[in-house]
Amino acid sequence: MKIGFLFPGQGSQKIGMGKDLYETYEEVRKTYDEVSKITGINIKQISFEGPEEKLNETQNTQLAILTQSLAILEILHKNGITPQMSAGLSLGEYTALIEANAISFEEGVKLVQKRGEIMQKLTPEGNWKMAAIIGLGNKEVEEVCSKVQSGFVVPANYNTIGQIAISGEEEAVKEAGKIAQEMGAKKVMLLNTAGPFHTEKLLKCSEALKKELDEVTINTKTNTKVIKNINGKQYEETDDIKAILAKHITSPVRFDKVLQTMLESGIDTFIEIGPGKALSGFVKRMNPPNDINIININDTASLEKAISEVTLQK
Repeated sequence: MKIGFLFPGQGSQKIGMGKDLYETYEEVRKTYDEVSKITGINIKQISFEGPEEKLNETQNTQLAILTQSLAILEILHKNGITPQMSAGLSLGEYTALIEANAISFEEGVKLVQKRGEIMQKLTPEGNWKMAAIIGLGNKEVEEVCSKVQSGFVVPANYNTIGQIAISGEEEAVKEAGKIAQEMGAKKVMLLNTAGPFHTEKLLKCSEALKKELDEVTINTKTNTKVIKNINGKQYEETDDIKAILAKHITSPVRFDKVLQTMLESGIDTFIEIGPGKALSGFVKRMNPPNDINIININDTASLEKAISEVTLQK
């Protein structure tokens, strides 16, 4: 068995996320308490009770998703479940780097807190939106965006085969959605995000984050192979992780290439760790071999089931 961990990004959050895990496991309670102590934010209350507007603020969303994923990791590690390879979608790449010990728990939490704050404060004024276009190829979505007349919109997340998220001004995103449907898209879905993520519009965010990254200690000898969002290749010891993470904010996510690399490397068990089930769906759309096992963990029942499944297969 070759295990690959997948960590979700912004947009997968929902009120109540992590609550039953917190009530069940001492390790989970300790993780939430540690994050609150490090950040000064009551992330437990925001995650479990909301309100939705507060949870959906970028500075809270990123920390809430990270905390739930890290809490689940504590239980998996306790049960001897570790990956040969890991990756995360956008924010999730930070979780992967913390899991791999490239960044320490404390510095990783502080960094994600700063990243969320920077993106909250320095995202330029405007009505920004993201939408997932399902059923068109990469080139077709790029063509869709080039046809838009009402404002700025570009491909931002190449999630999987036939699913690309676009990012930009709300009216332009909506126009792109109409053009995509005219071109044969099966579905266009507005996403639960509020910024022009992974576009040139976040250049100031990237520059501010680079200053924060310069204060972080990076361990280039990771415990786990981590796959990069920007090009779908494995992090190497010679990589400048700080520069890559700063560039990450303004660069399209190539999660399709990430998954392709993991499949070609022989990963046969994908475990999605955190809120939502989007990444599990992305794996399925990659047309993997029939013997691929896809597991999603976002609550106590799914965690216990995953531990049982993986332990039996080992």
